Amino acid sequence: MANEVLGGVRILDFTTIVSGPYCTRLLADLGAEVIKIEPPEGDFIRTQPPQRAGKSAYFAHLNCGKKSVAIDLQKSGAGEVVRALATKSDVVVENARPGVMAKLGLDYATLSTDNPRLVYCSISGFGQSGPWAKRSAYAPMLHAASGFDLVNLSYQPGLERPLNTGIYIGDVLGGTYAFGAIQTALLNRERTGLGDHVDLAMIDAIIGMMIYEFQEAQFPQGKRANTFQPTRAKDGFIMIAAVKPNNFEALARAVAHPEWMRDPRFGSPRGRAENWAALMSALEEWASTRTAAECEATLNAGGVPCSRYHTVAQAQAHDQFQARNSFATIDDGAGPLKVPNPAFKMLNAKARARDYVPELGADNSGVFSELLGYSREQIAELYDRRILHGGGDQARAEIVNRSKQR
Repeated sequence: MANEVLGGVRILDFTTIVSGPYCTRLLADLGAEVIKIEPPEGDFIRTQPPQRAGKSAYFAHLNCGKKSVAIDLQKSGAGEVVRALATKSDVVVENARPGVMAKLGLDYATLSTDNPRLVYCSISGFGQSGPWAKRSAYAPMLHAASGFDLVNLSYQPGLERPLNTGIYIGDVLGGTYAFGAIQTALLNRERTGLGDHVDLAMIDAIIGMMIYEFQEAQFPQGKRANTFQPTRAKDGFIMIAAVKPNNFEALARAVAHPEWMRDPRFGSPRGRAENWAALMSALEEWASTRTAAECEATLNAGGVPCSRYHTVAQAQAHDQFQARNSFATIDDGAGPLKVPNPAFKMLNAKARARDYVPELGADNSGVFSELLGYSREQIAELYDRRILHGGGDQARAEIVNRSKQR
C-alpha cells in the first residue's frame, strides 16, 4: 500500500505569491503537514483571478492540502507564539526579502537556537548575499536580469524587443529547486542530526537552466544555434523535433523524401545545420497541403518526434492525462476544479494533490490547541489582542463566547 512519504514532517510556511507556495504545495502532495502562516489580509494570491464565487482558483492550485493560520506578525506577542510553533516543526520555508525575517526574530539563527534540527529554506530572487541580495524580486525581472529574455529574443527572427512575460518560469523553477533542496537537507539531518539553512536564489535557477547558452557565452560560436520552429500546416502548426540522425532518417521516409538522406545539404548533421532554413522550407511545403492532424498522424506513424499545437484546455482534455491520472479534482468551496498532480509518480508512496483548500485562518484553533496545548481562553485572547485573524466569523465568535462563559 502506498504510504505518505513525508507523513509526520511538519512545515511552517511563511511564503506568498508563487515560488514558495509552489514548493510547499509539492511537499503537501507528498503528505507533509504544511501550516501556511498568512497575514491578516491573507496571501495576495487569494484575490487573484481566475475567480468564481469569490474564490481564487489560482490560490487553490498553489495551496491545496495546506492549513491556514492568519496571524499579524507585527503585533506584540506574535513572534513568541510563532517561535513556539517553530520548535514543533521540521521545516520553515520563507520567501521574504533578505533581512525581513531577522527583523521579526524569525530567521534561521534565531529559530535554530531552540530547534537545531530545523531545516530552514529561504527563497529569494538573488539569494542571501551579494550586491543584489536585498532587491525586491519577481519572476519577470529575474528573466530579464539573468539573460533569459535576451537569449529568447535572439531565437525570434524579426523581433526587436524582448517577448512579454506571462508564464513565471523563475517562480516555478525556484520552487522546484527548493522542494528538492529541502528533502536533501532532511535526508542529511537523518545522517547528522542537524538541520540546515537552504539559501535558494531564483536567478541562479534560471541561469542554470540555460545550458547551451551559458557555455556559448563563454565560448562564442560565431553563428547562432538553429532553433526548432513551428511548421505551418493547412489549418495550424506542428512542431517537428528531429533531433538525432535516426530521427531525421525517419522524417525523410515519412514525408516521402528518402533522397534527403543522400542530399549533401541534409544528409549529415553539419549539412542540416548549415542548410537549416532550406530544410524548414521543404517541410513547410510538404505540410502546406495537409491538416496539422494529418501531418501528426503521418509523422507519428513513421516514428518522428512531433506534436500539433494545443491550447491548455485541449491538453487538459486529452486522453493522455486521463490515463496517467495527471490531474486531481478538488473543491475550494466554490465548486470543483482540476489541479495538476505532481509530475512524478511513485510506486510505493502517494504523490497527489489533496482535496482541502483552507479559508483564511481556518486552522487557527486546531494548530494552537493541538501543537501548543492552548485552551479556548488562550486562543480567544490571541483574537482579542488582534494577533490572530480569520477563522470564519462563526468559529471565531464561538471561541470568544465560550471563553467568556467560563
